[in-house]
Amino acid sequence: MKINGPNHSNFNPYKKHITQQPDVQRQMQSQRDKVEISHQGKALQGSEQKNEARQKHVDEIKAAVNSGKYQVDSSETAKKMIDFFSKKG
Repeated sequence: MKINGPNHSNFNPYKKHITQQPDVQRQMQSQRDKVEISHQGKALQGSEQKNEARQKHVDEIKAAVNSGKYQVDSSETAKKMIDFFSKKG
């Protein structure tokens, strides 16, 4: 008894996928990543310019730290931390 099945010589399930690969690769090469910054983002970038009064204050603190004269009030720091975390909850 002979069973005639489908003609397997012309049947290749991967053939379509293999023929599409070069097209997909060309499409991926033509696409580029790009970044766009919103108007709000650009405004924030402009606001990062240093304020001279703030910079002077930071320089004073750096000098005090470097000379060893900078003192931290631990009770005030703890109070501010408690206030900050109690507002978050």
